[in-house]
Amino acid sequence: MHDDLIARAEAWLAEDPDQETRDELARLIDAGDVEELSARFSGTLQFGTAGLRGELGAGPMRMNRGVVIRAAAGLAAYLKKNGTPHGAADAGLVVIGYDARHKSADFARDTAAVMTGAGLRAAVLPRPLPTPVLAFAIRHLGAVAGVEVTASHNPPRDNGYKVYLGDGSQIVPPADAGIAAEIDAIVSLNDVPRPDGGWEILDDTVLDAYLARTDAVLAEDSPRTARTVYTAMHGVGKDVLLAAFARAGFPEPVLVAEQADPDPDFPTVAFPNPEEPGAMDLAFAAARATEPDLVIANDPDADRCAVAVKDGGDWRMLRGDEVGALLGAHLVRRGARGTFAESIVSSSLLGRIARKAGLPYEETLTGFKWIARVDGLRYGYEEALGYCVDPEGVRDKDGITAALLITELASVLKEEGRTLLDLLDDLAVEHGLHATDQLSVRVKDLSLIADAMRRLRERPPARLAGLPVTRAEDLNRGTDTLPPTDGLRYTLDGARVIVRPSGTEPKLKCYLEVVVPVSAPAGLPAARTRATELLDAIKRDLSTTAGI
Repeated sequence: MHDDLIARAEAWLAEDPDQETRDELARLIDAGDVEELSARFSGTLQFGTAGLRGELGAGPMRMNRGVVIRAAAGLAAYLKKNGTPHGAADAGLVVIGYDARHKSADFARDTAAVMTGAGLRAAVLPRPLPTPVLAFAIRHLGAVAGVEVTASHNPPRDNGYKVYLGDGSQIVPPADAGIAAEIDAIVSLNDVPRPDGGWEILDDTVLDAYLARTDAVLAEDSPRTARTVYTAMHGVGKDVLLAAFARAGFPEPVLVAEQADPDPDFPTVAFPNPEEPGAMDLAFAAARATEPDLVIANDPDADRCAVAVKDGGDWRMLRGDEVGALLGAHLVRRGARGTFAESIVSSSLLGRIARKAGLPYEETLTGFKWIARVDGLRYGYEEALGYCVDPEGVRDKDGITAALLITELASVLKEEGRTLLDLLDDLAVEHGLHATDQLSVRVKDLSLIADAMRRLRERPPARLAGLPVTRAEDLNRGTDTLPPTDGLRYTLDGARVIVRPSGTEPKLKCYLEVVVPVSAPAGLPAARTRATELLDAIKRDLSTTAGI
């Protein structure tokens, strides 16, 4: 076993094109570090509907240039075999974007080289830019596919590889399996042609077109008065967001200076995710000093948008479900037509808003790869701070245009002497108080997640928080409207629970929702107290049942 492990590591080392990871792997081999080598050579990073994502380092279980070159070669082979699918105008063009993480520029350049060597045309965005700019560029340029090198809001040590096809949406089955099969068929990196040049570096024309498209997000002659504090969370959102806000005529956002510029080490946060504890502390400090109307945050690749408001004497983050409902209600008020959609883990409030407005509504599996494919989509969102407010421009979540739309809504309400919280109260009285929460468990050993799912499948709960479970669904079997997925859904009397492993992080995620009827504004405080009690009790009972 030891000799075989060393032999595999030495074979990888012989092909590794990156001196940094070559040195790293050579040190491990010289030290005979069997434990670390086993972790890196226990398999390969699996390419799926989320593409690739993992920790940087040497070996097939890490993100590195060797893994990326294989992924790019597999994608190129898949595209060539499948001709001109997905309605692309240019069968040979692949657009490549990247963020400011460690190795992102290298991975983008390697991808361009592989595409060029395979006889395709590669066009690389001019510098690190938000993921939505790449998603826009695919449709704008009529490309057959796009690649974004990003790990979104993962820890600094991670990077990733996200693949889009020519409709501008992330891949779904069976494309993921088709690409994975082509990756697996690559025997050696020496078989992958990688010329030193021949690809195009795009200029700012595509970015200018993206910014021009943001005009379609806002209503003509809407008020543009709301003042904001903005943090880019050490990512790539700042310049594009500032340009979009200036174009729209909003007051220039106050920047959180410590987090304004790209920094792949994310020095001020434990995790560069606005949802994580402490990540918004600097933004809240800036808000206390400047008293804006709202705080806006992007994650590092700016496809997500977080919103915070002053609630009483201090600032708090709105949940993604709250922002999702606010944007939906705003679009209804503006007379939007088309289908409203959300994933099954998001609040059911959007469905009630859409149905009352007489609009089509659909639920999808988790992820924008599913939401973006809804026929006639006008608006889609997911509770993890993802909003698609202009599907004709960007068929994916977009933290820049979402920021524009929520700031327009805050401006409209400001002119009426009201706030986002006032509108949330109105929605609660009209549709019932929809309160959501999440039980999320991060693990080092992935078998713990599998064990918890097995326990829940073998012994599903009969009651949670004293509420009877009226329906237990194993989503592995699919439903009338959803394809199979690894998840469990429990319907209770006035509540709903969904349990699933995260697709991008080593987490088990449990999504909770309770709905408490409210007859008048005076009943809101009691309804909120009741909702909090129920959510806390559901979390306790679910944790016990799952053994987490």
